[in-house]
Amino acid sequence: MQFSDLRLAKPILRAIDQAGYTTASPIQARAIPPALEGRDILGCAQTGTGKTAAFALPVLQALADQPHAGGKRLPRCLVLSPTRELAAQIGESFRDYSQFLDVRGVVVFGGVNQNPQVKKLNAGVDVLVATPGRLMDLMNQGHVNLSRVETFILDEADRMLDMGFINDIRKISAKVPKKRQTLLFSATMPRSIRGLANDLLRNPVEIEIAPAATPAERIQQFVYFVDKKDKPAMLAHLLGRLSITRAIVFTRTKHGADKVCRKLRQAGFESQAIHGNKTQAARQRSLKGFRSGKVAVLVATDIASRGIDVDDVSHVFNYDLSNDPESYVHRIGRTARAGSSGAAISLCDREERGYLRDIEQLIGMSVEVLRDHPEDIPPGAEPEPGEVITPPHKRSRGGGGGKPRPGGRPRGGPKKKSARRGAHPGTPGKPGGGAGKRPGKKNNRRKPGGGGRHK
Repeated sequence: MQFSDLRLAKPILRAIDQAGYTTASPIQARAIPPALEGRDILGCAQTGTGKTAAFALPVLQALADQPHAGGKRLPRCLVLSPTRELAAQIGESFRDYSQFLDVRGVVVFGGVNQNPQVKKLNAGVDVLVATPGRLMDLMNQGHVNLSRVETFILDEADRMLDMGFINDIRKISAKVPKKRQTLLFSATMPRSIRGLANDLLRNPVEIEIAPAATPAERIQQFVYFVDKKDKPAMLAHLLGRLSITRAIVFTRTKHGADKVCRKLRQAGFESQAIHGNKTQAARQRSLKGFRSGKVAVLVATDIASRGIDVDDVSHVFNYDLSNDPESYVHRIGRTARAGSSGAAISLCDREERGYLRDIEQLIGMSVEVLRDHPEDIPPGAEPEPGEVITPPHKRSRGGGGGKPRPGGRPRGGPKKKSARRGAHPGTPGKPGGGAGKRPGKKNNRRKPGGGGRHK
């Protein structure tokens, strides 16, 4: 479906066209028409499919049909988001699509001084994007009036429930007029989301683009069985051997993210950690460096991951397997976005075997096991004929070594010659083709030609 086929105002189509988009994604094509009719929507789609535009464009159309009539502007649309980063990206998308409309948007989240946010709210707002915690604070202080909200949107609802925001969501919902349109979008659809939807939505249109918790078909998934103590060396080895554009490494804890980040820096990789203990300014700097290519590897926890929406993430590494199988699905969804392909590689120790079984049961398939042996050729590597790659923790101390670098063999490392035994079943991480451009979040555009080595 072309965006020109939808009943959208010319200023909105002009903004979409200026962004270079012409074709709607499946979630957009199915969600926008009923949303324009005022229907409630329960939408489930994999990450990177353009859910933001699926709710932003109908909201802007409603605001264009009934522009501000005078007096103080109170929020007419409220969007709840689980994380600061995702809230900021949603706000950017609204700004992009409304650039030719008289629409004011404000984004509020914690971790920063609230005074600038309060000042913007007092100046008037049409679209309010917020994290639940900061919004509750501002509501309790009397800075937010939700009595005129016409459209109530929950984005990444599953993550908000995982983060314990269910009580805040119910309190906020009680302050929004009962006569409203409600749109609930989620990457997964567990029972808890169904229960929340039953409470908040009225006769919703249900849209499910892919079966719940099904990884994108373009993501190749692999697992190495590695002792816990050997994980740092194996991760550095893989990062040094694969053709990587950008990589995200997931850990289970904030302390673990900082520790892995330090280990990677010691191994010669430019990396940054992003998690809930970091200040908003530090998290934004890390994301900016990751998007620009100055930071090759981003180490993140699950809570922080929802705001990571970056082009050309060729590899996702599960340094720690998640004890929540649905979180695994969301983690690996950071790659293979906007039509490209990607690889997800997990490092599984003995204590995590049960987590792996739970993940395989949820996704309905076995994750391919790669042997942790010296003759094993890691996925995406391009060894010289006959070369055998030895993981760093398997090498003898007298074998030279040196720090590995992205996209190449470790400097001075041993170059052992022997017959290569068998071919590896694929070379993930090389982006493939995709559909035409479509709107999503601001940085969710696939660059022509795909990825390549990190420079």
